[in-house]
Amino acid sequence: MKLLLVIFLIIIFIVGCSIEKEENFIEEEIKITGGVVKMKLTSPAFKHNGAMPSEYTCDGEDISPELNIENAPENAKSLALIMDDPDAPAGTWVHWVVWNIPPGTKVISKGTEPKGVQGTTSFGRKGYGGPCPPSGTHRYFFKLYALDTTLGLKEGSSKQDLEKAMQGHIIEKTELMGTYKRK
Repeated sequence: MKLLLVIFLIIIFIVGCSIEKEENFIEEEIKITGGVVKMKLTSPAFKHNGAMPSEYTCDGEDISPELNIENAPENAKSLALIMDDPDAPAGTWVHWVVWNIPPGTKVISKGTEPKGVQGTTSFGRKGYGGPCPPSGTHRYFFKLYALDTTLGLKEGSSKQDLEKAMQGHIIEKTELMGTYKRK
């Protein structure tokens, strides 16, 4: 019985370490490139850590919220945007993936896709897919990256492909987090 418990704990430790390593590579990347993060990502639709209105979810119009970008670094060659839900029962659910967004972009208007290249989401398609949690309150992270290059990824690439391509090219990162719980 003790042996099974020890084996179980070892497996949990190994799985936990590999997940932490995968999720933290971006954080390590920023430490390597250094600098003070000044870039901001906000939305008039909800505050950081606030509830997202149902209009932007599967319970509403399922359109993207307006996003405002401030202080992108002057030396950025492109921006990348990832929206995901780390609280999904089957693991992180990807809702939006876009890269090669022009660095001068200040606003991504409500219900629109930014100029750039669209990746494939966990819904199996390109473009924004709003929150639709099966139960409970979920967190939705809009992560914006300023890059020192444009990326040669083909349209429809995955979040994982994008994260791999961004390694060594991240100048700054900022994020906006909203929550949603279905009624």
